[in-house]
Amino acid sequence: MHRSWPSRAISTAAILLATSLIPALAAPLPPPEGEVLLRVTGNVDNPNVADELHLDRDQLMALSPRVVETQTPWTEGVGRFEGPLFRAVLEAAGAESEYVRVLALNEYEIEIPVSDLQEYDVILAIKRDGEAIAVRDLGPVIVLYPFDEHPELLNETIRHRSVWHVEAVDVP
Repeated sequence: MHRSWPSRAISTAAILLATSLIPALAAPLPPPEGEVLLRVTGNVDNPNVADELHLDRDQLMALSPRVVETQTPWTEGVGRFEGPLFRAVLEAAGAESEYVRVLALNEYEIEIPVSDLQEYDVILAIKRDGEAIAVRDLGPVIVLYPFDEHPELLNETIRHRSVWHVEAVDVP
């Protein structure tokens, strides 16, 4: 089938636009200027400190920030949580895998399938009700699933994946 000129021109323009955006999306972030809240380790194509991606609060909030208002199994009432989409952090790291390993300050670790992060808007919460989440309040980073939007997530498996005191994400 022969395409007419306008459809070929549109297709070519779309391809040029898409390919021109790829380098910008794949560009590594600069090293953090503030306190590092999260390290992405392992199979990272876009490191900014040695072979890891280190992110401070400002860098995290610049990566597809979201607000999730939800109740959680470990806090009282509905909280207003803010942070980047977990999948956006992995994209910034240039990390691809079927699962990631989340590591907490207390040495707890668990594997989370990346399919969870694609199916749900899971965030790495760094604020609750407008305030930074302190370590004493489960911070500095919490893996937060949108429980109120998806009641099916209130199960034991997802509760175990909802890690608080997160310090690193390892990509095998």
